[in-house]
Amino acid sequence: MKNIVILISGGGSNMAAIVRAAQQQDWARTLGARVAAVVSNKADAKGLEFARSQGIATEALDHKGFASRDDFDAALMQLIDRHQPALVVLAGFMRILTPGFVTHYAGRLLNIHPSLLPAFTGLHTHQRAIDAGCKFAGATVHQVTAELDVGPILEQAVVPVLPGDTADTLAARVLTQEHVIYPRAIAALLRA
Repeated sequence: MKNIVILISGGGSNMAAIVRAAQQQDWARTLGARVAAVVSNKADAKGLEFARSQGIATEALDHKGFASRDDFDAALMQLIDRHQPALVVLAGFMRILTPGFVTHYAGRLLNIHPSLLPAFTGLHTHQRAIDAGCKFAGATVHQVTAELDVGPILEQAVVPVLPGDTADTLAARVLTQEHVIYPRAIAALLRA
C-alpha cells in the first residue's frame, strides 16, 4: 500500500478534498494507495478533527517548541517517516521547509499554490494578480524543490478574474478548482 501523508496548518479543505476523492475513487483498490496520516504544526488545526472523523491517524508537532527550523524539520521527518510515505502532500502547511527536508522527500513532495505558476510565487497571490490587471488567475500543483514555488508543474486550473473581484472573491473561486486538481494530480502521480 502506498501511504500518503498530508501536512496542514489550518482548516484543511484541500486535505478533505483529497480524502474524499480517495474514498469516492477507492484509491486503496484502484491505486493501492491510502491517506495514512494527517500532520499539523498546530494542535488546534480544524483539519485534524476532520481527519480523525475519517479514521485517519493524526499527529501535531508544534514548531514553536524547537530552537530552529532545522530542528523542527528533523523532528517532522522522523514523525512522517514512521508512516512510510510514498507521497508527502502539503495542503495549507504554512511553513517554509528546509533544503534538507525537501531533499529527503525529493520526487515525493507535492504542494498546491494559488496562482498560475511561474507567476506570483509566494504570498498574496490573488491581490497581486488583480493589481497586475490579469484576466486569468488559478492554481498549480507542483513538486516541491528547494526553491520556493518553482518545482515541476503537475497540473493547473485557470479561473477568470472578474470585474469587481476582490482578493477574497477570487480566492474562493480558485479554491474550488484546487479541490478538483489536487486529488487528480495525486492520483495521476500514483498511477505513473
